[in-house]
Amino acid sequence: MRTFIFAVTCSTILFSSSTAPAQTKPMTIYYQNVPLSSGSSPFSAGGLSDFNRFRVTSEPVFGDVSIGVAYEHALTVQQQRQNNFFVGAIPGGGEWLKLQWTIQDRSHVSWQHRFDRLNVRWTPSNSLEITAGRQTISWATTLLLTPADPFMPFDPIDPFREFRAGVDALRVRFSPGPLSELDVVVRPTKTAVGEEMTVLGRGLTTWRGWELSGWGGVLYGQPAGALGFAGGLFSIAVRGEVSFRNSGNELVLRRTIGVDRRFSLFEKDLYVVVEYQHDPFGAFSAEQYEKVLASKHFIRSELQTLGEDEMVAQVSYQLHPLANISFLWLTNLSDGSNLVSPSFSYSASDEVVVVGGVFLGSGEEGVGYSGQLRSEYGSVGATAYLSISVFL
Repeated sequence: MRTFIFAVTCSTILFSSSTAPAQTKPMTIYYQNVPLSSGSSPFSAGGLSDFNRFRVTSEPVFGDVSIGVAYEHALTVQQQRQNNFFVGAIPGGGEWLKLQWTIQDRSHVSWQHRFDRLNVRWTPSNSLEITAGRQTISWATTLLLTPADPFMPFDPIDPFREFRAGVDALRVRFSPGPLSELDVVVRPTKTAVGEEMTVLGRGLTTWRGWELSGWGGVLYGQPAGALGFAGGLFSIAVRGEVSFRNSGNELVLRRTIGVDRRFSLFEKDLYVVVEYQHDPFGAFSAEQYEKVLASKHFIRSELQTLGEDEMVAQVSYQLHPLANISFLWLTNLSDGSNLVSPSFSYSASDEVVVVGGVFLGSGEEGVGYSGQLRSEYGSVGATAYLSISVFL
C-alpha cells in the first residue's frame, strides 16, 4: 500500500507540473478493457477473464528540457488462475529501475501498477537529443519478426500492443543530416541471468531510396552487431535484418527477410505482409524446447518465438474508412504447429476503438513422455477476445 501511495503521489506531482505554458496538452489518458474467453488446453482449464489497463501520460516541456511520464495500472480478473497465452501480463524484462509494484496477486485477481515511462530529455539543438531514464527504443527494420532489435521487441501475436514497453537507458541521438542519424545507447539490465551491461552504437542513412542501418558494440556483456535494410523493388517493399552474436565459440546469425505491399481491391486498401525468420537461438525440434525455455536469451525476453524457423503472414483489408478486417497466420516450420487469428477493428469515434477476434492453435498437443513440449502452438486453446480502447 505504501508503494501504491508513493507512486500515485509521484505521478500527481509530475502531471501537475504539466500545466506549464509551454505544454499545449497537459496529459493523455488511455483505458483498455479486454473481456476474453479461453478454451481448455493441456496446461489450463480455460474460462472467462477480464483485463483492464489504465494509463496516464504527460510530457511537460521547460525550454530545452522535457520530462516524459507514463503511469499505468493493469488489473486482471479471472474465473481461475490460468496460464493465459495472450493477455494479462505487462510486457517487460530486465528493468534496472524498480518502477513496478504488485497491489494484489491472488488466484482470481492480479493487480499491478508501474511507471512505463519516466525520463528526462535534453534537446540543446535540432540535431542533438539526450534522454535518460525509462524510455522506448526500437531499432527494428522488419515489421513483425525483429531478431536484430536489441531492445524489448514486440510479441508478433499480441493484439493489444498499443504501447512499446520502456527500457532503462541513457540515449544520445545525433542527426548530421535530414536523412541520417547516429544513435548511442547505454543500458544496464537485471534479470535472473544477473546484472549485465549493453553499450551499442547505431548508424542509419538513406541511399538511392533504400534505408540502410547497422549497429555494433556490447550486448549483454558480449560483442554483437547487426545490419538492416528497407526499400522498394518495383511496387513491393522489401525489408531485412541480421544480427551477429557469439554463442560459445560459434558465430550466430539471427535473420529475417520480409516483403509487404498495398493493393487496391474493390477500391479499398488490401495490405499484405509476409516474413520469414531463421533464429539459431530457437528450437530446431520439439526436443529442444526445454533448453530454449531455460536459455539466457529467453529469460532476457530476447525471443519473440520459440522455433528456429518461423514464418508469419498478415493480411488486412479496409471494409470502410472506419472498419478493417485482418488475418494473421504464424507457423513454426520446425515442428509444424500453427497459430491463426482472424480479427476486426472498428473506430467507433475519434476516441474509441473496438477490436475483436479469435486465436486458434494447431499441432501436437501437450508434452511427451520425457516432459518436453510437443509443439509451440499445438496446446494453445481456442481464445476469443473483444478489446475496447479509449483515448482521451
